[in-house]
Amino acid sequence: MKQGTRNLVFKLCLGALILSLFILGGGKGPGSTAVQEPYPQLKIFNNVLFLIQSNYVEEVDTQELIRGAIKGMLQTLDPYSSYLTPEQYNEMKVDTRGSFEGLGIEITIKDYQLTVVAPIEGTPAERAGILPGDRILKIDGQPTKDMTLHEAVSKMRGPRGTKVTLTILRGEDEAPREITLIREVIRVKSVRTKELEEGIQYIRIASFQERTAEDLQKSLTEAYKRGMKGLVLDLRNNPGGLLEQAIQVADQFLEKGKMVVYTQGRTEKKHEYYARTGQRRGPPFPMVVLINGGSASASEIVAGALQDWKRAIIVGTPSFGKASVQTIIELEDHSALRLTTARYFTPLGKAIQGKGIAPDVVVEMPRPAEESGKPTRPQEPGPKKTEPRISEEEGVGPEEMGKIEADPEKDPQLRKAVELLKAKL
Repeated sequence: MKQGTRNLVFKLCLGALILSLFILGGGKGPGSTAVQEPYPQLKIFNNVLFLIQSNYVEEVDTQELIRGAIKGMLQTLDPYSSYLTPEQYNEMKVDTRGSFEGLGIEITIKDYQLTVVAPIEGTPAERAGILPGDRILKIDGQPTKDMTLHEAVSKMRGPRGTKVTLTILRGEDEAPREITLIREVIRVKSVRTKELEEGIQYIRIASFQERTAEDLQKSLTEAYKRGMKGLVLDLRNNPGGLLEQAIQVADQFLEKGKMVVYTQGRTEKKHEYYARTGQRRGPPFPMVVLINGGSASASEIVAGALQDWKRAIIVGTPSFGKASVQTIIELEDHSALRLTTARYFTPLGKAIQGKGIAPDVVVEMPRPAEESGKPTRPQEPGPKKTEPRISEEEGVGPEEMGKIEADPEKDPQLRKAVELLKAKL
């Protein structure tokens, strides 16, 4: 390679990497610690790139090499920081709009393994018996050990009607099992409601999407009209979602001016979020919140705020413990950095990351048949229609989405919640 070309490559590398290096610690700002300037490292990077382009056995794509370098930098940080190609960035923006084609699994990386946070209700993943805490070892035979979250998501998503096989490890002593699922259009109705008995309302929030707080407010308004005296808010297996929606949900149960959550980063000042309007309708009522190991992120923010302010009794098992703030920084080519910049803390300063929310009343759930090794019912291809439904087997249509199974006789955590509410009525 000629010297002029080499210098041009170096300039291109600078343009592609300088922003990333600055964000990752190459710059100085208020409250930041002094670090080495990035230019000596960029010189080494340029030399490595030159050697690859000059000597590698096959021709290489310079853009792919640079993207790989950026990806590698972010992989040295934490499981939630990553580089998004333009395609992955666009896919991520679709996530909060309520529909996509795939399996219906929220995943994370825990202890260096691809791990299920929770299956989404009424999806192929839930019907196949996939559980929170399951480790995904392979996707269609490809090991997940070195995959980023977005690579794993991309492999599990695809056109409806197509198949994907997951190799799942559950527990420490069991052998891996293969589960073949058929992709569907996943439409998530985030708020569902049911009157358990006179005066006791049950509301389930499956995830925090763009309309969650609005839908919750409508459900609460109807519940007040029916004479609600107590509420069970079910956040179990809710993997989280939008921070703004979590704040607006908490806002409907807290008085105006109460802190919901705060964030604290290395370079960012403490940022506090408050209940802004105190949107509660009607008189005060006793409240129980259900959580489990599949409750993460935004779910933990809501549960933590209601617990700290003694607005609700938390029942269930400890939550997942995912409470880091990811900032999305769009780059010039419409790719993006997803960078962890802060962590969430409850109003009383309790750290959520890695610890989760501890319930006030611990109630374990019985071990499901799927976890004890019994086979699950084979999944059949779903109908071609794309309407939301609770389960394919029952043929439930969109008009029935509000009807949910919430039976205290079969659910010990829900049964305890009802007992606690009755004691306060």
